[in-house]
Amino acid sequence: MSDEPSPRAAKGARRRAKPADPPLPEAGGPVPPAPSVVPAGSASAGTGSVLATPAGTYDPWAAVLERIDDAAALAGLDPDVHGVLRLPDRVFEVAVPVRMDDGHVEVFLGWRIHHNTARGPAKGGIRFHPKLQAAEVAALAADMTLKTAVVDIPFGGAKGGVRCDPRLLSAGELERLTRRYTFQIAPLLGPDRDIPAPDVNTDERVMAWLLDTLDMLQGRSLPEVVTGKPLSVGGMRLHTGATASGVVRCVRAVFSALDMPVAGARAVVQGFGKVGGPLGFLLSSAGMRVVAVCDVGGAVFNPGGLDLSLLAEHVSSVGSVAGFEGGEEIPSADLWAVEAELAVPAALEGAIDESSARRMGARVVVEAANGPTTPEADRVLAERGITVVPDILANAGGVTASYFEWAQSRQGYAWDEELVAARLARTMDDAFTDIWARARDLGVTMRRAAGVVAVERLAGAITARGLFP
Repeated sequence: MSDEPSPRAAKGARRRAKPADPPLPEAGGPVPPAPSVVPAGSASAGTGSVLATPAGTYDPWAAVLERIDDAAALAGLDPDVHGVLRLPDRVFEVAVPVRMDDGHVEVFLGWRIHHNTARGPAKGGIRFHPKLQAAEVAALAADMTLKTAVVDIPFGGAKGGVRCDPRLLSAGELERLTRRYTFQIAPLLGPDRDIPAPDVNTDERVMAWLLDTLDMLQGRSLPEVVTGKPLSVGGMRLHTGATASGVVRCVRAVFSALDMPVAGARAVVQGFGKVGGPLGFLLSSAGMRVVAVCDVGGAVFNPGGLDLSLLAEHVSSVGSVAGFEGGEEIPSADLWAVEAELAVPAALEGAIDESSARRMGARVVVEAANGPTTPEADRVLAERGITVVPDILANAGGVTASYFEWAQSRQGYAWDEELVAARLARTMDDAFTDIWARARDLGVTMRRAAGVVAVERLAGAITARGLFP
């Protein structure tokens, strides 16, 4: 799960001009009444326009393919299995028409993408973001495939979302958009097919709307079809904050493996929302000094450690860390240059590029966001001897908790907090131990070792199933 503020109704006047969305892909033609699944083998799903990114911008799909290719080479993967992992199983692109408050109809573009489901039903979040692209959704789905394999839970990888800016939507518009998007992707969803969860700019309220829409369509209660939902409709205790908890387990583990003390260590955190906010408090509780925090509004720095309670009050009041009097404002671009023992990217993908990696002032990077480090930056960090705990391990606490919630909903019996916490801790610790040992055995970085473990587990499932027909 990446970190941005939860959706809220905008105050005052809102822009009503239709967003300047790029034209629909040529392969798809005009938007049909009932959007169809794009076959994984088609040009649109593989190398054609659906997964294309604007020239000169970071290409998340190319980045994840590079990592899959590297893991396949290290693992000596069968070329046929490797080929299966290089394309999404299905790319579902939908039009999402919404009746706005002033009566006009706005048409948004949405996606639900399954990367691979050999190890179980598709699992992945739904994000609402004005710059969302199909390539980003596909890359995040592939990351989820790898992530669920790394922590060895029986899910495949999916992702979805709508290109929109929820800050410009009223609560009613946001609900109508959520319900229409849910209706459009409903053919893919189900407790044994695809289980959505919250992601950037979505939360348990959005998940409750999604759940209710599916229940109305099916005419029955399906609490196991969505995770990250409110407790009042079958959610799980400790699900909120599970991603941050998993990150902290990895911080403790990697510091122990490197013989570095946690108490007194300095940390910088990019993002102070759904993941970064709780994470800052957890790091502070562990004895660390959070000396710098950055979000979309700016960055603040205090070498003695930021008062996170006061910072949280400030963010709640003004919507950003910018202007916080308990720290010195610094350029956001300087965040990674701050001297610290730990750096945690907890925002969007591609946040650490090659330039940032060369300036990195931390000894350890633990990725709380999805895909925050570009391949070029990864190579620089490795050359500099900076240890990186990759996203497909570090932020897997969220999907692990979602697995627990899915199991709880299927059982119809609520798990207590102690059980959730203990099983989450054990899952994260076991996964870290496996990846750390594999990295030492192969003499590679943790990211490369995690990729090897993931593709080997996927290969086992793909080979066991065989090919139909």
